[in-house]
Formats: sequence, C-alpha cells, structure tokens
Amino acid sequence: MEAESTRPPGYNSQRLRERELPLVSRARGWRPLPVAAGALAALVVALLAAAWLYDHSRRDTIAPGVKVGGVNIGRLSVGAARERLQQQLVAPLTTPVTVVVGHRHFRISARGAHVGIAVGSLASQALQASRKGWFLGRTLDALDGRSVNIDIPAQVSYSPSAVRRFALRVAAATHRSARDATVVPSKAGLRRVGSHNGLEVQTSALISQVAQTLQHPSSGRQVVPPLHIVRPKVTLHNLVRHYPAYIVIDRADFKLRFYRHLRLAHTYTIAVGRQGLETPAGLYTIQEKETNPSWHVPNSSWAGSLAGQTIPPGPQDPIKARWMGVNGGAGIHGTDELSSLGTAASHGCIRMSIPDVVQLYKQVPLHTPVFIA
Repeated sequence: MEAESTRPPGYNSQRLRERELPLVSRARGWRPLPVAAGALAALVVALLAAAWLYDHSRRDTIAPGVKVGGVNIGRLSVGAARERLQQQLVAPLTTPVTVVVGHRHFRISARGAHVGIAVGSLASQALQASRKGWFLGRTLDALDGRSVNIDIPAQVSYSPSAVRRFALRVAAATHRSARDATVVPSKAGLRRVGSHNGLEVQTSALISQVAQTLQHPSSGRQVVPPLHIVRPKVTLHNLVRHYPAYIVIDRADFKLRFYRHLRLAHTYTIAVGRQGLETPAGLYTIQEKETNPSWHVPNSSWAGSLAGQTIPPGPQDPIKARWMGVNGGAGIHGTDELSSLGTAASHGCIRMSIPDVVQLYKQVPLHTPVFIA
C-alpha cells in the first residue's frame, strides 16, 4: 500500500507499456539495415579484389585480337609473342630482294641493307595496348571473350644509303646507250648500220620499290623496276640527211668515189702519195676549202730550197684551181700533171684533174667525211 502511494497521481502502468512497445519494435526493425550494407560492401570489395588478382595474373599476357604487322599475337605472353614475331616477321626478311631487269638478276640481302625489326619493342607495345584502361574493364572483357582488335605496324628499319648504292649499281650494270644509225666506210663503199634504242633503269623508282619490299615481309621479294627507253637521234630512216656528201679514196685503185646522200654519184681517177710520202689512211673530214690557193711548202727535205716558203698561184704553184684540206698538210687539189693520175706520184696529197676538182669542190661542204682506204 505504501508502494502504490509513491506513484504519481494519474499513473497508469498499462498505458505506459503500450507507449513503450512501439519504441522497442522500431529499434528492432532498423537493426538489419547496417548489417546488409556491410555485407554488400564486403562482397563488392571481394569481387574487386578477385578481379584485380585475375587481371594481375594476366599482366604479362597480350589481349586477344592484338596483332603486329598482321601477325596475331593475342593471348600470348610477351616472350611467346617475341618468338612468333621473330618467326613470322623477321625470318622472311632473310630472303634477299631480287631485282629483275630483262634476263639479269641482282640481289640485295637483309644484311647488306641492314634490315631489322625491334620485335622486343613491338611485343612491349602490344602489351601496353592490352593493358589500357581500368583493371575491372579488362577483367570483364577477358571473361566475356571480347577482342581488342588492334594491329600495330611492324616498323622495319633499313639503310637508305645501302639501298641507294644498290640501285645505282643495278642502273649502271643494265644501262645501254642509244646508238645512232651510222655509216661504215670501206674501199668497197659505204655500209649502213642501223640504230638501236637505249635502256635506262629509273633509279628513283627502283629505290622506292626496294625500300617498300624490304619493309613489308609479307610481300613478294622480287622487284621489276620501270625502264626508260632512250631513242636514238639518228635512225636508218633519217640517216641520209646527216650525210649529204661522203668521199671514199681507194689508194690501191687510184680512185676517189663521191657519194651524195649515201649513193655513189661520181668516180674520179686520182694520184696518191709516193712511197715514203704515202697519203695517210684513216677517216677524216674536209677541214678547209680554198679557190686558187697558194702553196705553203712544208719544211721537209724533199722540198729542197723551197722548204718553208709560200708559192702564190701561178706556174710555180703545183696546187691548181681548188684546195680541200683533209689532214694537216694533206688535202685534195687539182693538178696539170695529168700523166701522174692513176699513180703514186704526189708528196701525200690527192691529185685530181682541174675539171674534176672544180666539180667536186662545188658538191663538198665543210666537214664532209673523207675515208682513205
């Protein structure tokens, strides 16, 4: 009775319990939420850790779909990738590059061109390309089997100077000069020799072709360079235009044959140099022409007291009517000693009758070829 009297007025224990029960119920209802959040966070951390460990275990593995110079090295370790690149990229480079010009073959070896591929560096680049991005993304790609699809160019190094020297050597060895049509004289007459085209390798194009072949191991190792055809300036068709006149002297038969546009026009009887003073054989040209020339006497013993003198036109001058200088002091001239024609009687010159030398003089321009057989 005393205990009950200590309670405050209006106190009702039943109502107090009813107000406390919701508070206890609310406390018990909120308690599972922090537990679930913590479990979820732990799971996420565990998954991330597993993903990191998986990605870390593949730190030396190149992602699928990665290629170098067209060679697939995906899913390989860096070491294995180097071996594959060595086999499929470097090994083909040991085959020489062959340049074909007609029936001739020229080769430049990988060693001679200082060719090389840095397979170690390329494998490292492939690994770096594989490791781009966040580890979780790489892990998900790996688990899903997705490919990267990257092709890293295989940069082949070589010596440009060695390639240039090789190309120049090929060009020099295969060069063929154009040959003009020409005339081959003999005592029997004139023989026409046809022209032929020249041939030149286009050096700059060849350098480019060899360099491209050296840098692409998968390409064929044979090169056919472009050729430049060099046309002759003189062909058989226009040969006659280059020879409006031609003289052939047959010392043995004492004949001078004059050709107009490579066709025999006239044959003249002549005198040639006597023994010891023979008319010199060979191919010459008309170097000078003179009407009624003076005689410049050579300083020779046969000239006697006249040696070194100049004899003006007249009875004492043996050079009559016309002079066509051929070789130094020798030339073609007229004579009034008609009995000497058909013999070896002169001091080295070619003598003709005065009418004949006048006729020939009119038809022979300077630089006309003169062949003395």
